[in-house]
Amino acid sequence: MKKIVVLTGAGVSAESGISTFRDADGLWENHDIMEIASPTGWERNQKLVLEFYNKRRRQLLEVEPNPAHLALAKLEKYYDVEIITQNIDDLHERAGSTKVTHLHGELLKARSTFNEDLVMDWKKDIKIGDFCEHNYQLRPHVVWFGEAVPMFEKAAEITAKADILIIIGTSMQVYPAAGLMEFAPRDIPVYFIDPKPNVAPGKQLEIISERASKGVPQLVDKLIKSSA
Repeated sequence: MKKIVVLTGAGVSAESGISTFRDADGLWENHDIMEIASPTGWERNQKLVLEFYNKRRRQLLEVEPNPAHLALAKLEKYYDVEIITQNIDDLHERAGSTKVTHLHGELLKARSTFNEDLVMDWKKDIKIGDFCEHNYQLRPHVVWFGEAVPMFEKAAEITAKADILIIIGTSMQVYPAAGLMEFAPRDIPVYFIDPKPNVAPGKQLEIISERASKGVPQLVDKLIKSSA
C-alpha cells in the first residue's frame, strides 16, 4: 500500500469556521502575537494568555469537520495516510483520520508548567489555579514562538517515507514546518491545494487552485481511482 503524507495548515480548518484570530495588521485579537503566544507573554500575563486560548477552545467545540477533513479520512481505505498538521484543533481526528501528528500542539490538551511531558486531555477553560499533580499551574499544550517543536523529528521521519505528498492550506513558508519539504523524496508526486498558491507548477508538482473543501475531495477521488 502506497504511503501518502499530508501537510495541512490553517486553510483546512478555516472552512469549518475556525478563526485564524490574526487580523490584516498581524494582531491576534488586538494583541501583539508575543503577548499571547510566547513564554515571555505567559510570564507577563497568564490570565490574558489563558483567556485567549479558552476562547479558541470554546469555538473549536462548536464547529465540525468539513469536506476536506472527511475526504482525507476516506483516503485511508486505499492508502497508508499520515497527516502532519500545523493546526491545534482536532478536526482531522473527528473526521476519522487515525494517524495525525500535531506539530504545534493540541488545543484540547493542557500541560504542566513543571514538566512538559505531563499532558492531559482538557476540554474546559483553563483557569488560574488549575494545577497539575505537582501543584504547578496548567498551560495550553501548544507550541509558542521561541519554543522548540518537539514533534518535528517524528514529522521529518514520516515525510521521508512518502510515496505521495499533499500540501493543503499552508504556504509552507514558515519554519520549522517549511523545512519538512527537505525530507521528502525528490522524485515523488506533490499536490499543492490552495486558492492562492504561492508556488509554480513543476514536473512533480501539481497545483489545485481551490479551497480545501473543494480541492481535497477532487484530489482524493482522483487518487482513489488511480489506486484501483
